[in-house]
Amino acid sequence: MVGGGQLARMTHEAGIPLGIRFKLLSDTPQDSAAQVVSDVVIGDYRDLDTLREFAKGCDVITFDHEHVPTEHLRALEADGIPVRPGPDALVHAQDKGVMRARLDAIGIPCPRHRIVTDPADVAAFAAEGLPEGAEDGGTARSSGAESGGGFPVVLKTVRGGYDGKGVWVVDNETEAADPFRAGVPVLAEEKVDYVRELAANVVRSPHGQAVAYPVVESQQVNGVCDTVIAPAPDLDESLALKAEEMALTIAKELDVVGHLAVELFQTRDGRILVNELAMRPHNSGHWTQDGAITSQFANHVRAVLDLPLGDPRPRAKWTVMVNVLGGDYPDMYSAYLHCMARDPQLKIHMYGKDVKPGRKVGHVNTYGDDLADVLDRARHAAGYLRGTITE
Repeated sequence: MVGGGQLARMTHEAGIPLGIRFKLLSDTPQDSAAQVVSDVVIGDYRDLDTLREFAKGCDVITFDHEHVPTEHLRALEADGIPVRPGPDALVHAQDKGVMRARLDAIGIPCPRHRIVTDPADVAAFAAEGLPEGAEDGGTARSSGAESGGGFPVVLKTVRGGYDGKGVWVVDNETEAADPFRAGVPVLAEEKVDYVRELAANVVRSPHGQAVAYPVVESQQVNGVCDTVIAPAPDLDESLALKAEEMALTIAKELDVVGHLAVELFQTRDGRILVNELAMRPHNSGHWTQDGAITSQFANHVRAVLDLPLGDPRPRAKWTVMVNVLGGDYPDMYSAYLHCMARDPQLKIHMYGKDVKPGRKVGHVNTYGDDLADVLDRARHAAGYLRGTITE
């Protein structure tokens, strides 16, 4: 597995019952997965020679991030190393421009978008969506739900962004200058008027078997996932089925092998639009560790090894995951006594990371029949571990 973060750590854990031997390419010995995997290579995933040396003796290569250069993955395949997901699939999670063009081609609904070249081009993009004859003084927005015109506009670097990084929401042409200073292509998108964010998680194997987890609600705080509710409350069954079908279609059309997370907007006018893709285990699927018959991590392992996939159905009526972010309280472990005594059903997953403000250092899962109670338990535990709740 290339990448030593918490996703690799939890994927390794899922492979242990199957006797799967993991070899890890990690940036540092302190990375989350490097602390628990026995066979660790420290090296730079951007260096082709390092990747080739790492791949020797591996039956299959998979990832906990999308950042390995596409041309390097093609070189590994040329060397006879199975890469899952393959470079032709993974590029759609690496490059937002490529992803949008491909989803357009297969008829998957997305926000209105275009690659832009400078701030003036951003202003032209904003104006394109306005009704004919509308005035746009820099902050006007179309009232037509279908047009998505006017400012504000969302700008994204086509590669490298995550957790709100590489994303700007601009209200006028002047504010649009920042993204272009990096010298990389920029994608402009309409700012979607949405009710909430959803995620559809599916897993697909090389022989085409696929499973779909229940569609979840994903709540963001400052661009970072905070809470995931499974299944998404009060989601119309037809929209849930549509979201699952969209995710399964994307997995098939892009030939994804492994876990695919499709981040979605549920719009105020009743549509579902694709926001982002991730071809690896994903934060919106962490609830499956304790809330599903087969977790996203276990099914990702099965998929990349071309084993039969496991049952994705939930174990409880409701499961809630809340991320534990670092704060001013570095000794989270002393909080275990309170959290575990207060809620014996609570599941705590820590990543072995140094505590830094705002950094994802773990998550908690709760489950049960009463959503309000399950939410309260998860948020209390996450807050107590962070130090924002003290009683």
